[in-house]
Amino acid sequence: MKFSFSLIFCLIVVNSFGQTDQQRLERALFNLPNISFSDVSKLGEPFLTYDLFVKQPLDHQHPEKGYFNQWVQLRHKGFDHPVVIETHGYEMGRGRNEVEKILDANNIGVEYRFFGKSVPDSMRWKFLTIEQAAADLHEVNKLFKQLYKGKWFSTGISKGGQTTLYYNYFYPEDVDVAIPYVAPIDNAQEDTRIYTFLDTIGKPEFRQKIFEFQKFLLMNEEKALEKMKWYTKGAKLNFSYTGNLAKAYEFTILEYPFAFWQWGRSCDSIPTNKSLDTYLDELLKTSKISFFSDAEMKKYASHYYQAQETGYYSYNIEPLRKYIKQFTTNPSAIFAPKSAQPKPFDNDLYQNFQKWLDTNGNNILYIYGGIDTWSAARVLVSDQVNSKSFLIPGAHHGSARIKNLPEEMKAEFTGKIQEWTGIEANTEVLRTK
Repeated sequence: MKFSFSLIFCLIVVNSFGQTDQQRLERALFNLPNISFSDVSKLGEPFLTYDLFVKQPLDHQHPEKGYFNQWVQLRHKGFDHPVVIETHGYEMGRGRNEVEKILDANNIGVEYRFFGKSVPDSMRWKFLTIEQAAADLHEVNKLFKQLYKGKWFSTGISKGGQTTLYYNYFYPEDVDVAIPYVAPIDNAQEDTRIYTFLDTIGKPEFRQKIFEFQKFLLMNEEKALEKMKWYTKGAKLNFSYTGNLAKAYEFTILEYPFAFWQWGRSCDSIPTNKSLDTYLDELLKTSKISFFSDAEMKKYASHYYQAQETGYYSYNIEPLRKYIKQFTTNPSAIFAPKSAQPKPFDNDLYQNFQKWLDTNGNNILYIYGGIDTWSAARVLVSDQVNSKSFLIPGAHHGSARIKNLPEEMKAEFTGKIQEWTGIEANTEVLRTK
């Protein structure tokens, strides 16, 4: 059933929008098929906000197999403004994105299928695929192109950036420009480029300091586990998925260098005083044992299931083999739900997608961080396409953003947008006081 708190006969003017514009938007939303919507606008915001649920097929090739409702959020600036379709890789994020701001654009955020509020009545894992998720975005695009006739952009961060790229691969005519952030495209379920990155990033003395930190924690595992028992009990953490606390502890140590560079931790934060409490404090700040708890496995089950298809990473135990007690081979960082059948990495999809990126992946502006571990799997732009990659020196997974582009890169970035769309992007709006 369609619904709105202020449909057609709204008597209240929201923010700076006139009644006519709001009425026009709500009439248009009301006439779109297979959606319900509600006005969640806040006073003082320079846009109208609507939560929508779009009825999506579980299988776009066979709609008779059932449906689920996908959460979509619209921030409306005006019918004559450009549109950004924000491709979330997980549950919906409510914050405004940079691309929306610099273009003064309408924003359509789409929660990824089988995450957050966008889940079917029963989890039918086989329908959680890259291709089905791209088809969801295409359906949203078709709906809203009835309202917005200007230029369209897509953007997303991390897995959301991945989603933007796959969406453009399957539906290259949907948007005019794609802007993925920190988007890794892994080449296997165990992408060994991660190992090369961690073996070469930063100064040798920094890498040695990380190794000594891990070594100390492994050599003192028995004492550490006694302390961790109290910590995990207080935090109400269970580890039946990984097997036991000892395995979760070693996973956390193995994850440390990945997380260290991913989030741009300072080498000054790595202790050298041989105090176990200090070492454990740094470990828990950086890689977090809760990441390997049953609660996190349940929360990110859909992510791990799909990582089997898209590729991911494992932990190289070779440098620490003599100190490792729980593993004899490289353990995977994929913790697929046990209720689902294992899913192989789709090498054919990867090869076809990579070929498309190299030969037809045009009008894409990639943003990566120079020290982000995920940059090991970044897209290397071919000279056969009209796209550009910006690798920001010293930036990590959370800071590789338009606002942190060096001025020369920023000028080239906005220049490409104007060249491809005729729109002048205003990055000054990203400056913070």
